[in-house]
Amino acid sequence: MGNVTVNSRPPKSRRSRSSDHSLSREERKQQTRQSIIDAALRLLADDSFSGLSLREVTREAGITPGAFYRHFESMDAFGLVLIDECFRSLREMLRGARAELDPNHVVDSSVEVLSRSVAEQPMHWRFITRERNSGVSVVRYAIRTEVRLIVAELATDLGRFPALSSWTTEDLNVLANLFVNSMMQIAEALEDTDDPATLEEIRETARKQLLMIVVGVAGWRSS
Repeated sequence: MGNVTVNSRPPKSRRSRSSDHSLSREERKQQTRQSIIDAALRLLADDSFSGLSLREVTREAGITPGAFYRHFESMDAFGLVLIDECFRSLREMLRGARAELDPNHVVDSSVEVLSRSVAEQPMHWRFITRERNSGVSVVRYAIRTEVRLIVAELATDLGRFPALSSWTTEDLNVLANLFVNSMMQIAEALEDTDDPATLEEIRETARKQLLMIVVGVAGWRSS
């Protein structure tokens, strides 16, 4: 029986090694890169990027500092990668909002899509909302640049609506900016709590806020 115990190996270990060997070098590289990003986002749930150290990130990811530098030039460069990762969620949410938007219930469906996005990607939203007004300047500037790009894209989309086709580019950008900033503020409030009653209260306030914008649109004369 002693020999059986010594010579036996858990099937799970064999499968894990086989699975690792089946990955190409590029796939393993991407896997490590993503694990570093995920590790940083976990740490950023409780801290700002300016307080994040390379040693903390590599310890959380289970790698050496040398391995980190094989993927990222510096912590500032890493911050820009985190922004790209997080804004991918925001862009997907906006595309989903446009695809799922119920023309008869614009406000309700917008709040629903936003709430679902925050629930599914809380770490991404926490990083964006925390860093956009504070922290490392290169990160703050990059976030604001991404927000401006989203505003410009939304302004173009809004201009395709018949009711807004006569609006000036400037007014469309102002309207888009109102929507995007409102959504960012709502997301910040949503990701800050998991209490069901508080979440519903936030969603109700969000509906009123977006409805006020919609009512204002109806009475605005662009020139």
